[in-house]
Amino acid sequence: MERERFLATAVCLLLSALLTAPAAAYNQPLGLNLGATSFVDGGPPAGPGFYFEEYIQYITADDFSDFPPVPPGVKPEVDAWVSISQFVHQSNTPVFLGGKWGLNVMVPVVWIDAGPSTVLPDNASNLGDILVGPYLQWDPIMGDKGPIFMHRVEFSMIFPTGDYDDHAVLNPGANAFSFDPYWAATYFITPKWTVSTRAHYLWNSENDDPFVGFELDEIQAGEAVHVNFASSYEVIPKQLRVGLNGYWLKQISATEGKTQTGVTVDLHDDEMVFAIGPGALLSLSQDTHLFFNAYFETETDSRPEGERFTLRFVHHF
Repeated sequence: MERERFLATAVCLLLSALLTAPAAAYNQPLGLNLGATSFVDGGPPAGPGFYFEEYIQYITADDFSDFPPVPPGVKPEVDAWVSISQFVHQSNTPVFLGGKWGLNVMVPVVWIDAGPSTVLPDNASNLGDILVGPYLQWDPIMGDKGPIFMHRVEFSMIFPTGDYDDHAVLNPGANAFSFDPYWAATYFITPKWTVSTRAHYLWNSENDDPFVGFELDEIQAGEAVHVNFASSYEVIPKQLRVGLNGYWLKQISATEGKTQTGVTVDLHDDEMVFAIGPGALLSLSQDTHLFFNAYFETETDSRPEGERFTLRFVHHF
């Protein structure tokens, strides 16, 4: 029984980064943008107005960095599908240093398939944590042949609205608030060749009802930075871009836990991952676009290593 409880706790720790709530390690929340955005990220494709976007992400992992020994024949695996509906309003009204205000709302739904089932009780399919992000978008800096540079700042907040059960190892919700602001930018090296980035700083609040197997009253995941990066080339004018995309995450402060006797302890805090892969952007019109991005993870510490695949639909009304 002690070994099974230890295994359940360890698996919960490592899968939480991939799927759910902050925990003692493998601890960053599902709502993080790891590769969800990529090419020409510094500005909206069709100017002011209302945008609807739909993301379908498939995440899989069966290689676990720093994973403790498990009984013979036990090989932890996890597959997750995430559907994210995004609603964006971009105004045409400057409010600060020429930046035009906008609002971003993202609503995720999560499906989880994990094993072995004997040590991975889950709360597998339900609403995830909703993201709300007010932002400032600056108009593109123009050159003789088109845009040269465009950028945006968003103050993303991830609210603990998702379904959560402290008796489940895997949950759609994190039971903690996260503040994840970012700066996104695109530079046009030539009219056809672009490089883009989105750089985040992440802070997480306490989870005051962690998984019962931890035997802790509270857990607060450490601060982290994470960056998306991409470069694309227009191979069919105004229709098709292809290129490379990637992401990097590094935890920069310790995760802290509070015991049932009120003692604060520093927990595992060196979570890191790097991923890269191919991508494409198909523009069906000026108002409708389809992204496909694949990521293959490496250089991983204290979190699952696997693959991510993202299909993203964007429409401007």
